[in-house]
Amino acid sequence: MEPGAPWHEQDLLAFDLETTGVDRFADVPVSYALVAVRNRVPVGGEASLVDPGREVPPGAAAVHGITTERARREGVQLGTAVRRVAEALFDASAHGVPLVGMKLDYDLTMLDSCYRRETGRGLVDDGFCGPVLDALVIDRHVDRYRRGKRTLGDLCEHYGVVIEHAHDAVADARAAVDVLLAMCERFPELRERSPWELHVAQISWHRDWVASFAEWRLRKGLGPICEQEGQWPIVSVAQEAGEQAAV
Repeated sequence: MEPGAPWHEQDLLAFDLETTGVDRFADVPVSYALVAVRNRVPVGGEASLVDPGREVPPGAAAVHGITTERARREGVQLGTAVRRVAEALFDASAHGVPLVGMKLDYDLTMLDSCYRRETGRGLVDDGFCGPVLDALVIDRHVDRYRRGKRTLGDLCEHYGVVIEHAHDAVADARAAVDVLLAMCERFPELRERSPWELHVAQISWHRDWVASFAEWRLRKGLGPICEQEGQWPIVSVAQEAGEQAAV
């Protein structure tokens, strides 16, 4: 980090996964993207398809366009991909580079689950500590009462960000950074707090949103949600067991 320069004009690392499904404990990546950004401009990174070692369900392939055949033909082995991404995250943490993305409790928990199966350890055990900047968590806080959906596409439209090839890992990672930067321009308080301060604040912001959402569901006569949903940015092993038992 350069002394005196605003954090949002320094190094950022954008991260996104496309996956076999929506279960962050059981599903696995079929592609990943790591996009290095400096002074708002992409300056490098890494992206790859991933051979998940299993069939890619047709529903998932319809979203991101990655079929079983393509993943097997063009993808790196799952274990290799997991270790590559994990090493990039460890390096970012070691240098204080913020990790940026959209709904990162999903991507990071899936990566953590895969990493545990590969190594027997979690991401935190081996050095990952953030800071993490989640466009969704931050948007829910700074514009709490805005109506409507908050998918990445919705946030791009709201903040004037152009996204091409949605559900492509590279495009989604870059769009998440652009949304974050647009929020920094619209809400100066984000620029005035350090990435570490924002990381800590997001833990509470996410937990408060989950509590509010749970109350709304109960008022609507809908079922409760798992307490584990309040954990951010990575669901712990103990919580994973509780979430699976509740299914």
